[in-house]
Amino acid sequence: MTSSAATEYLQEVEGRNNILLAFEKVLRPATGYPVPAETGEKEQTLNISVIFTSVETTLAALKQAGALASRLEARITLLVPQVVPFPLPLESPPVLLDWNERRFHVIANQSPVETRVRIYLCRDRLETLGSILTPGSIVVLGTHKRWWPTPDLRMARKLRKWGHEVIVTKTE
Repeated sequence: MTSSAATEYLQEVEGRNNILLAFEKVLRPATGYPVPAETGEKEQTLNISVIFTSVETTLAALKQAGALASRLEARITLLVPQVVPFPLPLESPPVLLDWNERRFHVIANQSPVETRVRIYLCRDRLETLGSILTPGSIVVLGTHKRWWPTPDLRMARKLRKWGHEVIVTKTE
């Protein structure tokens, strides 16, 4: 994706100046469980949000979310809040969107159901998630097994406090 094409993807989210939707794409893997065909009527499809934490933990979270989504005939949205440090303009992330697009395309293809990837450029990860998640969202979050509270577990606790249903997948 060229820089001009990447600029076309940049959109404000809910009128906020510190969050930009940088990339959104629906992926349907060639293998796995098919999502039921859409009828002529516009119906609400259940959505399960998977929050990117790291490649390893997100793959485990996608596996669990995929099993849940296939049973519930839902789709998955992989949310990637990418923090841009303050010295840089929000539109100029330190990691190129082209590289992230390829990386998350490979990750999302691990899911057995329709998966949408959304990359948000932001200043604060938790604030961004609070703005983009609808009330009562189903969220799957991957983390490493630790005996102490990790930042990911603190984020899960905060999301639960805000009223979201959070499923934590722990990996070694």
